[in-house]
Amino acid sequence: MASSGCDGLKGTWDYVDGENFDEYMKELGVGMATRLAAKGVKPRLVISENGGKWSVRSESSIKTTSYEFTPGVEFNETTPDGREVKSTINFEGNKWVHTSVDKNGKKSVVTRYVDDKGQQMIDMECGSVKARRWYKRA
Repeated sequence: MASSGCDGLKGTWDYVDGENFDEYMKELGVGMATRLAAKGVKPRLVISENGGKWSVRSESSIKTTSYEFTPGVEFNETTPDGREVKSTINFEGNKWVHTSVDKNGKKSVVTRYVDDKGQQMIDMECGSVKARRWYKRA
């Protein structure tokens, strides 16, 4: 079902760096205190799959969050900053595209893929704001 490209996202990943993440969070409506706290966080991501159900766990010194999904099936998600959103994750080629819409209709799209250097790239878009974070295998 899943393409080999998305299977490449399975495993444990450590945060390397990011760009424009604060502006992205601001566009989502994340408050200043949460954005300041998030600046210093270097999360570890653990991605796994069992029988077609995927799991993503983000572990950091501040908090650990996780969610499970089946590709193509809408699910309710609580974001790390506490917002309730409806999300759908689709596998498109070697990328996974995570679309979320909050109760105010604000949409964000997060695309994950493994680049040619073997790093996990996470491209985030909300409104006109784009941000990126990248991770290396732990």
